Amino acid sequence: MKPVLILASQSPRRKELLSQLGYQFQTISADIDESIIDNESPSDYVLRLAIEKATVVSKNQATDCVVLGSDTSVIFDNHILGKPENIAACCQQLLMLSNNTHQVLTAIAIVKNKQILSAVISTDVTFKTLSIEEIQRYWHTGEPQDKAGSYGIQGIGGQFVTQIKGSYSAVVGLPLYETAKLLAELGLPTPVQDQASPLSNGDIL
Repeated sequence: MKPVLILASQSPRRKELLSQLGYQFQTISADIDESIIDNESPSDYVLRLAIEKATVVSKNQATDCVVLGSDTSVIFDNHILGKPENIAACCQQLLMLSNNTHQVLTAIAIVKNKQILSAVISTDVTFKTLSIEEIQRYWHTGEPQDKAGSYGIQGIGGQFVTQIKGSYSAVVGLPLYETAKLLAELGLPTPVQDQASPLSNGDIL
């Protein structure tokens, strides 16, 4: 009997992506402090949050449950870009990303009976040149308000992207390749996987 899979998130994007892999799963929101620790690197930050989300939810579940946590951050010049508080913050962030390449870091962590597997995926995203007027119009669509880095690649903001080097699904919120590999390692292969195989991309703890 396969263990129960729980996604430690209420994100509709992550739920849709995990469903694409063919899994049946439950969703439970993880309530954690997402503040950045002093001198914490962006990679360490997203990995810590992904592990904390999975661990917090796992503590209240049966030992045979598998809990998946994930966190995504937009990084420019080694700085984490959060969700914009207002139109001025949105304009500031998108003008930084305009005609530049930034990184999107997504960490996944899978917990089963105190065993933790994790990976951090980095994707380079390049934007076209944006005008202040274009950014202001984008703000008024309502899309940037709850998005890290002030844009959603799976929505209207996708038209700003000229190039991606890495995982598109990781930018959306859940890297499909790495997620399937790690879940298979813990006994949850997708319907099309024959057997678990070692993860060949990312960091494993």
